[in-house]
Amino acid sequence: MAEAGDGRLMICEDFLGGTEVAVASTTAPPINWPPYLTFVGQGVAENDSGAVMLDSDGLNGVVQLTTTNEDVHCAGFQTPVMFDVGLNGTIVLEARVRQAALNTGEVFIGFSDVATDLAIIEGAICHGDTTTLTLTASDIVGFLMASDLTQNSEWHCVFNGGSTTGQTDSTENELNVVAVVGKYNILRMEIHPNGTAEFFVDGVLKKTVEGACSTSVDTCLNLLVESKTTAVKTLDVDYIKIWANRDWTI
Repeated sequence: MAEAGDGRLMICEDFLGGTEVAVASTTAPPINWPPYLTFVGQGVAENDSGAVMLDSDGLNGVVQLTTTNEDVHCAGFQTPVMFDVGLNGTIVLEARVRQAALNTGEVFIGFSDVATDLAIIEGAICHGDTTTLTLTASDIVGFLMASDLTQNSEWHCVFNGGSTTGQTDSTENELNVVAVVGKYNILRMEIHPNGTAEFFVDGVLKKTVEGACSTSVDTCLNLLVESKTTAVKTLDVDYIKIWANRDWTI
């Protein structure tokens, strides 16, 4: 088919209301979050995990993700497996997020080849401990904050599956941005058709990694927050936006 018009894929979730998953809900994932997302995570079916709108944050719309108080339980959003860097690049992901407490769990925002209703970060996608990153997913590119890392309040980039070997030394992946309790960060990633990824925080380019991810593996969005030990972890999400080129080969 001949290319005609702009034809870009665009996903924008501003959390302006309509859908919620009460913390007391025991509905098993996946829970449909129209029109683009599903609410997923290990522990979501328990009665202390959910995704609730924060009415106190005014007109712009904010959702608060809450995990259970059990170790390695997750809550978050996922898209279908629908992104191929070689066919859809340049792919842009942007999210505005805020944390009520630091050093109490893990946050991952990015793309991976892990698409599961019982999503977890540690053991399935990636994990940080002292200065070591464990890259479990075969294909991954995104932002990570992990309480077990030495720099546990700092955003890191993670990548695996591309022409550049995934970096497991977390000191090489530090983005030199320390999160502040109650303050938003805007995380933006631009992934080009050759697999090169650019990582921005609050509008500033922090790192460029050539060949960060595969140019032929299909991936999905994972925006996940994960608990550690018995500490509940929350993440406030103002918006999620994704822009991508259309696959004109079909």
